[in-house]
Amino acid sequence: MSMIEHFLMESPLGTLTLVNTNGVLSGIYMPDHLRGPKEDSLGSRTTSGFDVARSQLDEYFERKRVHFEVPIALHGTAFQQSVWNLLRTIPYGETRSYGELADLLGNRLAIRAVGLANGRNPISIIIPCHRVVGSNGSLTGYAGGLERKRRLLELEAAEVTSQQQLSLS
Repeated sequence: MSMIEHFLMESPLGTLTLVNTNGVLSGIYMPDHLRGPKEDSLGSRTTSGFDVARSQLDEYFERKRVHFEVPIALHGTAFQQSVWNLLRTIPYGETRSYGELADLLGNRLAIRAVGLANGRNPISIIIPCHRVVGSNGSLTGYAGGLERKRRLLELEAAEVTSQQQLSLS
C-alpha cells in the first residue's frame, strides 16, 4: 500500500500543497486548483520532509533556479505521461502552443487531448504546464488560475502583455 503525505508551503502564488507518495514528490497543487485531488486523498499532513522540493521551489521563485532536479512520481495514462514528459522539455522563459506539442507527439489531431493532459498535470511548476499557450499566443486555461499562469511566465521573463497575450516572436 502506498504511503501518501502532504506539506503546505507558502509561496508567492499562495499556499502550495506538496504531496509525496512513498517519499517521492507526486503532486504540487495551488489554492483552488481545478481538478485537484480531494483533501482526503492527500494523506496525512506533515511538517517535515519535502526539503529538496521546497528549497528548489524557493530558488525558482527567487529566480535562482531554471531546472528542477527533484525525483518525481507521475501517475497517469501513457498518453498523459508522454505529454507531461514533453512539457519538461520546454525551456525556462519560453512557451509552446498546444498545437506545437501535438505536432511533437506526431499527431496534430491530438491537440485537444494534449490540452486535457496538460490540465491534469499533477506536479505544477516543476512540470511546466504554465508554459503552454493558445496558438495565437493567448493565455488559456490553467488549473491554478490565469493570474498565476501570468505571474509564472513573468517570473520566467516570458513576454506577457496587458491583454493576457504573449508576444509572438
